[in-house]
Amino acid sequence: MHADDAARLVAEAPKDTGYGRSPFERDRARVLHSAAFRRLAAKTQVHVAGTDDFLRTRLTHSLEVAQIAREMGARLGCDPDVVDTAGLAHDLGHPPFGHNGEYALDELAAAAGGFEGNAQTLRVLTRLEAKVLAPDGRSAGLNLTRAALDAVGKYPWPRRPGERKFGVYADDRPVFDWLRAGAPPGDRRCVEAQVMDWADDVAYSVHDVEDGIHGGYVDLRLLADPDERRALCADVASAYSGEAPEDLGEVLAELLADPVLAPLAAYDGSHRALVALKATTSVLTGRFVSDVVAATEERHGPGPHRRYLADLVVPRRIRARCALLKGIALRYVMRRPGAQGRYDRQRDVLAELVAALLDRAPDALDPVFAPLWRDAPDDAARLRVVIDQVASLTDPAALAWHARLVSST
Repeated sequence: MHADDAARLVAEAPKDTGYGRSPFERDRARVLHSAAFRRLAAKTQVHVAGTDDFLRTRLTHSLEVAQIAREMGARLGCDPDVVDTAGLAHDLGHPPFGHNGEYALDELAAAAGGFEGNAQTLRVLTRLEAKVLAPDGRSAGLNLTRAALDAVGKYPWPRRPGERKFGVYADDRPVFDWLRAGAPPGDRRCVEAQVMDWADDVAYSVHDVEDGIHGGYVDLRLLADPDERRALCADVASAYSGEAPEDLGEVLAELLADPVLAPLAAYDGSHRALVALKATTSVLTGRFVSDVVAATEERHGPGPHRRYLADLVVPRRIRARCALLKGIALRYVMRRPGAQGRYDRQRDVLAELVAALLDRAPDALDPVFAPLWRDAPDDAARLRVVIDQVASLTDPAALAWHARLVSST
């Protein structure tokens, strides 16, 4: 790492704790101690937060992503605290109700440039969290180092026509340009961001299937039916993979024939079954990490690989296997019978809550957001403040705010 990688947008006085922590260790601690990180405990991952103590929330998912990223990054020679911080922070911008809430807020925020969880994460880290003030009195958020902020950036570009994913809103462009200083031209991500992104995919795919099997939503025996296999591959090709459905079918056949999945067909929730389920989770996660580390070192050498010295190499069939596991969660958990009604209700709650806050702001806003509303120069900026407020809420808080501001009127 160079000195520029450890730079912070707002200069801070040296802090001597007697331990000699690196700037990147301090970054990790700032994320762990942030309010936005604590709120992830009550935000939906795939299942609604709080419905089952076994199932993952955004908080437990983020901890798992950070652990996978830290191990993989250390094997590649990345600074372990940079990739750990990226894993912990990558979902801080997610709103209530998971991706369903993200899509709803994107529509509601159209007049202000839309909403995207990754762009919101940058906003949380550099503006909305309370930690450091700039000399002019404005918030600098957690004021993380350039390397840490860059590592969080899955999609280092502004919104573009025809693309759903992006990583920065127009009014956050100055800090984005600062953190990308020194990056190669174009949209290339640093290797730490690539490690975090793959760790996210691994955790998402393996753990959501684990939760689905435990919850009784996923029954792998259904995939003995050739028609069901084709339908799953079509889902994956449309949502998660650029592979053709027939090519995915070949990879799916290999995956289902793997002995590591065999014990899951008769899962009954017993202690023995839980041991088998956790063993499968561990083996799949280890393979996804080891295969990618090996492929990256084969192409780029032993490292150390940091910042823009290499790109992560994910073999085609490994990526397809990961996508198929994500597709299993999509088909049997997220699209299970009855789910659509809940999704529609969640979107209605957010739409009605945004409308009520626009009507009753600034008095109805939290004390953190009310001054931002008063200082906003136009309607689009005021809408952004309301969206920031709603996005910060946990699932239960969104329902409680809706009950207080909408249902009670």
